[in-house]
Amino acid sequence: MRNCCRKASISQGRKVVGRAPGVPLLVCAFRGSPQSPRDVAAHVGAAWGEAPCPVLVVDRHGALVRLNRAARSLLPRACDGDRLDGIAPAWLSDAHRHVVEGTPGAPSGPLTGAIDERVFEAHPSPSTDGDVVWWLVDDTDRRRAEQALHHAQERSGVLAEASSRLLSTLNVPRCMEETAAMAAEHLAEAAVLVAPPHGRRHTLTYARRGGPVSQVTWKIDPFSVHGLSEALQGFPPVPARWIDPHGIPDWLLPEGFTEPPGSVIIAPLPGHGVPAGALVLLRSGTERTFSDGEEAFARLFAARAGAALSAARLYTEQAAITATLMRELLPPTLERVHGVEYAAGYRPAKDHERVGGDFYDFHPGADPDQETVVVLGDVAGKGLDAAVLTGKIRNTLHALLPLAADHQQVLTLLNGALLTSHHARFATLVLASVRRQGGHVRARLTSAGHLPPLIVRTNGEVEQVPTRGTLVGALPAVSAQTVEATLAPGETCLLYTDGITEARGGPLGDEFFGEARLRRALAECAGMPAEAVVERVQMLAAQWLGGGRHDDMAVLAISAPKNGPLSVVGGEPSQIRRSR
Repeated sequence: MRNCCRKASISQGRKVVGRAPGVPLLVCAFRGSPQSPRDVAAHVGAAWGEAPCPVLVVDRHGALVRLNRAARSLLPRACDGDRLDGIAPAWLSDAHRHVVEGTPGAPSGPLTGAIDERVFEAHPSPSTDGDVVWWLVDDTDRRRAEQALHHAQERSGVLAEASSRLLSTLNVPRCMEETAAMAAEHLAEAAVLVAPPHGRRHTLTYARRGGPVSQVTWKIDPFSVHGLSEALQGFPPVPARWIDPHGIPDWLLPEGFTEPPGSVIIAPLPGHGVPAGALVLLRSGTERTFSDGEEAFARLFAARAGAALSAARLYTEQAAITATLMRELLPPTLERVHGVEYAAGYRPAKDHERVGGDFYDFHPGADPDQETVVVLGDVAGKGLDAAVLTGKIRNTLHALLPLAADHQQVLTLLNGALLTSHHARFATLVLASVRRQGGHVRARLTSAGHLPPLIVRTNGEVEQVPTRGTLVGALPAVSAQTVEATLAPGETCLLYTDGITEARGGPLGDEFFGEARLRRALAECAGMPAEAVVERVQMLAAQWLGGGRHDDMAVLAISAPKNGPLSVVGGEPSQIRRSR
């Protein structure tokens, strides 16, 4: 019925006034017509009186010519001949004057105004002699529906934004700050997020609309606020009308919230099995109180916030557990101990991983007269599963340190421990017991199915330590051969995994790095300290790989420092001797 008014037309001595679609046709007599006002009813018929919307006929002087039944119900004091400005709102009488006078700039569309708390659209149908028929269409329900839809869309947008902003951070303090800030921006004047207790202390996050967000940890009494202790325990929320805003303690008011509270909502933050806290919304006495719809919306917002906080806390707990376990799986930092230099490097198969199937470990002797035990190994497989087994091997070897004088016994016990575990994996490794003697370094080396170590002499010669044995964790018995080696000042013994020699790359990307290239690289490292040897080997292997895929790679170097005291040890011409 909007914007559909037609101009009046003259037919057979009567004026037919245009109407909006769906509005009954109004036929009425005007000045200059053969009919008098008294004869209007005869020509109008029942449609005039039963029109569903109020209809008023007003002459050019602002006097009422005729009202239908709906108009008389709307304006019960109005009578024919009354002036419009005496019985109708000013917006309607002003609109009639603009239409009659043709005031420039007057609104061309339907006019809108209130009559007795209802909103109407007024559609004018002017005639040639100045009379105007006003169709008043009740627009209250439509406007209320549009307003309700607009509010629903706004709230849906807020909930979507809350899910996006709160779930995008897995940091608990940051998530609490975002929750309080959004609540103060969209739901209330101020918001306070009360976290679950840690002992007898609670973390409180304060936010005020247009102000900063702050966070403190205090010892508070939740029972001093009606509904707060229940919310922190995950019970259903207490209705806002049950909460006395004048009983809110000062510690629950954000800084800058100077007006006394006039309305309060306390909503629980539900989590995954454990409550995530409580959200307190505040409005001052100068603001309107929370409506039932706003209270229901606050619970929906709190549910989103609780889920995000619970996810952030779960992630934090899992990250802490992972970090604790990872500390046990990460290889140790090597250094110079008892006059011997140690250095190592590790590169997992995937750059985003920190541990894998290759490993090394280091157990310094209690004093210079005791041997330092070094182990480097390779577990079948990659990734976390292989890393778990490396952790078990390292822990087992740590427990077997008192037996380290006998490498064969250590490997036998380790083999038995792996065979009785639920893992179906095996491992290869090299054991080294190292001790400084005068200016030289003596090492007992035992390979259990692993690549034999290489020794770099001061003259550039590279020797292979002839130790060999069977892998551990696969066969009922393990056999191994221990070899003793002596390092003169400036000489280095290198332990490495097959990730180095089997690094596939080169010009065509399909050739192994190989032991021959490794030997040539080590020959160029004669006299270099342990750390430099490790860095050189890792750099060359990385260059050979390019951007290609690779296995785990581990390197460990044992060096006799050049600046140590020099002495002749036993006068032996050979520096490698088999012990069994």
